[in-house]
Amino acid sequence: MSEKLRILLTGFGPFPGAPYNPTQPLVVRLAQLRRPALDDVAIASHIFPVTYAAVDRQLPEVLAKEQPDALLMFGLAARTPYLRIETRARNAVTMLWPDAANTRSSKRGIEGHADAMMFGPHTAKLLRAARLTGIDARASRDAGAYLCNYLSWRAIENVRAGGPKLAAFIHIPLLARSGGVRRKGAPRITLEELVDAGEAMLMEMVGLARKTRSTPVS
Repeated sequence: MSEKLRILLTGFGPFPGAPYNPTQPLVVRLAQLRRPALDDVAIASHIFPVTYAAVDRQLPEVLAKEQPDALLMFGLAARTPYLRIETRARNAVTMLWPDAANTRSSKRGIEGHADAMMFGPHTAKLLRAARLTGIDARASRDAGAYLCNYLSWRAIENVRAGGPKLAAFIHIPLLARSGGVRRKGAPRITLEELVDAGEAMLMEMVGLARKTRSTPVS
């Protein structure tokens, strides 16, 4: 029997301005899924503290431990009322907002003068999978300049260095039950709707990861 396909799901903990981060219950729910199509899949999960130091330390550790074929990451975009499938990571770090350890970046870029890095064409398939559940999901070219973008950059670096074959980052909005201030006319997505969309994207990633395993390296 071949080794199980390995998928790593990640979310973030609370951070300044967001004492409740809905990526945590989402990742827990997705990691607990039991489906026949997942019988040969090992799903691991990890919640990052919202600090640059934690990402730099814990991402290599969890990748080395789990050795995932694919990495599916979630982060909170509190001011966006829809799901955002990020298509790239920008070489940008904010110097304005401190992380959860009250640390501010001392530079505006992550890696010198490097260009933005793309996740890859598979993001379009994740977008389609999410939309088929009925959720409002859109492609995004701007993951911000905070920890979500920073983790995205580090994840793509690891893909290029021979780590996971695939990585993707999904920004989720505040949920209907999270108690944030609701803007007039802004829809709110429930956790159940988010889990449905998350499951669809997870199953798409599983299928894509299977294909990368079966494709011979030239």
